[in-house]
Amino acid sequence: MELLLLSGGIDSACLAFWRRPKHAITIDYGQVCAKAERDASSHFCQLFGIKHHTVRLDTGMPGSGDLAGQPPHELAPESEWWPFRNQLLLTVAAITAVSLSVDKLLLGTVSSDSFHADGRVEFVSAVDRLLQLQEGNLQVEAPAIAMDSATLVKESGIPFSHLGWAHSCHTNDLACGHCRGCNKHRDVMERLGVFEHG
Repeated sequence: MELLLLSGGIDSACLAFWRRPKHAITIDYGQVCAKAERDASSHFCQLFGIKHHTVRLDTGMPGSGDLAGQPPHELAPESEWWPFRNQLLLTVAAITAVSLSVDKLLLGTVSSDSFHADGRVEFVSAVDRLLQLQEGNLQVEAPAIAMDSATLVKESGIPFSHLGWAHSCHTNDLACGHCRGCNKHRDVMERLGVFEHG
């Protein structure tokens, strides 16, 4: 049984449609766009018949960059960098997965995420090995890690009309139109011919 880490963005929405896991989890870890991510994820789960779980972390830990509404840390490779985010989210998802008797966690990682250390094949393999050493013997899979987002959209078969519900903005609950997340969303739509640049 599978649990999808669902942010409500294009990539995780495509995985939700493609794999139809029984469960999905959306985690509010203090990102400025948390409400929009929860709303988009909830919509996709209702649409696709997936049981949606939400978790809110009150960590008090400072983030970095766009997702935190703060200047990027000096180590940040990009403006939306939040140190150890994926490791934190996977740990929380793993705790939830064990309580649901799930044996596999799905990540919406795509090839362009390899810019970040925790978006690389090596990270996914390492966390997969780590979780299998612990209670629950959980596996971690990123089915689209070798694909770009436009390829994932095509592979998943998700109708373009559903993608309008995806929330990709890193800086706001409403799309700002100029952050890396908004630019990616627009670029994917243009590559798919959904709308033209202009």
